[in-house]
Amino acid sequence: MIEEGKKNQNAQEFLKGLWESNPVFVAVLGMCPVLAVTNTAINSLAMGLATTFVLLGSSILVSTFRSIIPKQVRITAYIIIIATFVTVVDFALAAFTPLIHKELGAFIALIVVNCLILGRQEAFASKHPVGVSILDALGMSMGFTFALLCIGIPREILGNGSIFNIPLFGPDFEPWVVMILPPGGFFMLGFLLLGFNWYRVKKERRSIILDKDLRAVNHG
Repeated sequence: MIEEGKKNQNAQEFLKGLWESNPVFVAVLGMCPVLAVTNTAINSLAMGLATTFVLLGSSILVSTFRSIIPKQVRITAYIIIIATFVTVVDFALAAFTPLIHKELGAFIALIVVNCLILGRQEAFASKHPVGVSILDALGMSMGFTFALLCIGIPREILGNGSIFNIPLFGPDFEPWVVMILPPGGFFMLGFLLLGFNWYRVKKERRSIILDKDLRAVNHG
């Protein structure tokens, strides 16, 4: 029973970032890259994977050394750790995928100040063991990547008529140029936030109704 409860808890830590605590659709964190680099699916995926690497690596180090990092300099230490992994990502993208590195530009360096990453170090990794911190980092980063793709894929389809640079429509397709421009990011994010919150509110209301029905049955 104890092992089963621990497995369920670990699963919850991993899955919470995908839905109920999604960093973009619920916490509304990291809006700068969400709006800036999601004009294509490949850029969205690259930024998501870069953020995953940084969040996972920094969470492991912060959790490992949480007992020896002085409280007075903990934020400075977290930023140094995060900046180290961001530098690794920056050089790796420049070496292996220079075109994507050029597309993402300064937004790779801005991962250092992404509220999602620093927030998870302060709120979670610094207070939990390595294993649970890894699950939290993977869940949150996958939720962030999922959100980027939810925005980037429709924008590329509507704005370029392609997905991952693969053409989907014939020559008669008229691209919605606005979707690959900055306003397209705001439009798509707004629609997704509207749909996400509508579903969440509907689910909460359904749960309340079910609770009332169960109470009525029990009292009856």
